Amino acid sequence: MSTLVEARNLGRFYGDVVGVSDVTVSIPTGVVGLLGPNGAGKSTFLKLLVGELRPSRGSIQVLGHEPFGNRDLYERLGFCPQQDALYAEMTGFEFVAFLTRLAGYSRSDAEVRAVRALERVSLSDAAHQKTRGYSKGMRQRVKIAQAIAHEPELIVLDEPMTGLDPIARRDVVRLFTELAGEGASIVLSSHVLHEVEALTKDIVLLHRGRLLAQGAVHEVRALLSSHPRKIEIKARESRRLARALLAVEGVSSVKLSRDGHVLLETSDIARFERDFAAIAVAERAGIESYEAIDAGLEAVFDYLVEASA
Repeated sequence: MSTLVEARNLGRFYGDVVGVSDVTVSIPTGVVGLLGPNGAGKSTFLKLLVGELRPSRGSIQVLGHEPFGNRDLYERLGFCPQQDALYAEMTGFEFVAFLTRLAGYSRSDAEVRAVRALERVSLSDAAHQKTRGYSKGMRQRVKIAQAIAHEPELIVLDEPMTGLDPIARRDVVRLFTELAGEGASIVLSSHVLHEVEALTKDIVLLHRGRLLAQGAVHEVRALLSSHPRKIEIKARESRRLARALLAVEGVSSVKLSRDGHVLLETSDIARFERDFAAIAVAERAGIESYEAIDAGLEAVFDYLVEASA
């Protein structure tokens, strides 16, 4: 597997504000998710990747080239930024065709490609409406269309699911899967783990401008294995259930919240999940909901930050 992006001691600063700091990472070809909470430095890293920003220190290479000011490389990249900046007086078709012409295509070729790209994001019906009347989801899809119209080798997407309803999200995931199957590499950022997991198992984690971890999702989740996991359970017989759960091996604490939910911590989530169903039935607890409240991305980050402190 060849290398798509190579960053070495990469830093970008805005005065005293840190965008990214001392990031060294190799990103392979294929589909890779860039994950982190809001403010983690994802957008800054992607702008460095596509050449919108010059590094303050260190270096970054994309497809073997330095991206800043590299017009030849720009033709091989497609970028969907997080910012919602469209030309309000242009139609969606005009917007995509115009930006495709900037990639070096003739007017006729750009228009053909614009039609095709808008079809792929299910925006053909609104292609000739002015973008000022687009909904947030439509605006997001037209940005994706301009990023893929010139069939780039690398597609970079900053929070591409923002503003999309569940059906549109499903369609966009399907589109990205198709593009990857056609040979394009994709780097997409998100602060929502399950959005990325629908596309790839390969992730890069950023927090406060620094690289925290890189690898497959299951490898990153494994970092939580020694960290107590928090469970919240809603049950009709919550007190009886709480007493029974105290006896489960690995459970370190059990308490009731103000609204009567069972809150517990366990150091062995696999064992707990194996034993829980039998206990709930035996106690006739009347389970109404069960949630691992720290199983998401934020918990991974919190734990990794604590571990690296």
